[in-house]
Amino acid sequence: MNGVNTSTTHYYFTSRRGTAEELGHWVRRHWSIENELHWGLDVVFGEDAHRTRDRNASANLGQIRRTALSLLKQAPGKQSKPTKIIKAAGDLEYLKEVLQGNSVV
Repeated sequence: MNGVNTSTTHYYFTSRRGTAEELGHWVRRHWSIENELHWGLDVVFGEDAHRTRDRNASANLGQIRRTALSLLKQAPGKQSKPTKIIKAAGDLEYLKEVLQGNSVV
């Protein structure tokens, strides 16, 4: 910012061996997957806004959301995941395809 260079240092513990470049790639790939998953859960299902207090219910609902997000990602069509949710709500055949993990041909 404002022409000033800044840097940070991050430390990671791992049993994996590799060069700094290989480990850097592995760490960045891991966090990109994590960020994509959490971003999707929040955007599609508004997960950050949910205030489930019960510990088991919260874990169970989280698992259901992750499963649903995965099924929506695999669902046929190039629509966004929210659009696929709306389509599944109005089209029982499409909903069945989404829940079974099948593609419409």
